[in-house]
Amino acid sequence: MAERLGLIAGNGTFPLLVLKAARARGMDVVVAAIKEETSPEVETLGARSVHWMSLGELSKLIHTFKAEGIEKAVMAGQVKHKQIFSSIKPDWRLAKLLFSLRSRNTDALIGAVAKVLADEGIDLINSTSLLEPLLAQAGVLTHRAPNDEEQTDITYGRAVAHHLARFDIGQTVVIAGAACIAVEAMEGTDACILRAGDLMRAAGSGPSTLSRALTVVKVAKPNQDMRFDVPVVGLKTIETMTQAGATCLAIDAGKCLLLDGDAVMQAANAARIAIVADEARGG
Repeated sequence: MAERLGLIAGNGTFPLLVLKAARARGMDVVVAAIKEETSPEVETLGARSVHWMSLGELSKLIHTFKAEGIEKAVMAGQVKHKQIFSSIKPDWRLAKLLFSLRSRNTDALIGAVAKVLADEGIDLINSTSLLEPLLAQAGVLTHRAPNDEEQTDITYGRAVAHHLARFDIGQTVVIAGAACIAVEAMEGTDACILRAGDLMRAAGSGPSTLSRALTVVKVAKPNQDMRFDVPVVGLKTIETMTQAGATCLAIDAGKCLLLDGDAVMQAANAARIAIVADEARGG
């Protein structure tokens, strides 16, 4: 009998890659697809079954997995944090969980859901366990290495980003001329990068001491829980950086997934964007 795996699928290509990798290993995959987030493509990739549910339906998720005999699950793909405060209608179980939280940051929210699942006999495994070859390796990953100005921005940006990550505010900052231009919060990485580009264009109408070249720094949290909210970079990231006028990307080695593999590097090289991965800090 094939090993069975539950997949809680958020948005983007991450859950699709996990599903493909699990099927390649002969696993039967039961997908909990989030109506507000998951790509319809998930229906076409050979899952044992796909169950569509709203973000707030925690009880339905648990009932579905238990009915399908799921004891091990993986959570892959982003769920926009702002959804919690907008369109979702939590069922009684999720409402009770939300009411019990002292804070509603990502770690608190998803960590509490993971505990509820564990109490029901469903263990969440590392979201990268099936995609380890896609984790960034240490070093300069593109043809072009960061120049001196970009390296200065990386050093400063890493210090800022790691302080923010401790409070689970966001994982990305955008730097220019050793000044912090934008900080990621609920809007997500791409929106943060685009906002930085807009600010630089607005500043360009007058004199400025800032460089126009933006450096994006994306880090893991201290003691990053690899079961959820793992930093990811894909082709969309490179496209967004190009649109915003960003020339350099710094990420954490072994903690950041390069979802589109070699295609990310090809796109970055074509755009003359430098990508470098440094060893992630501890807690």
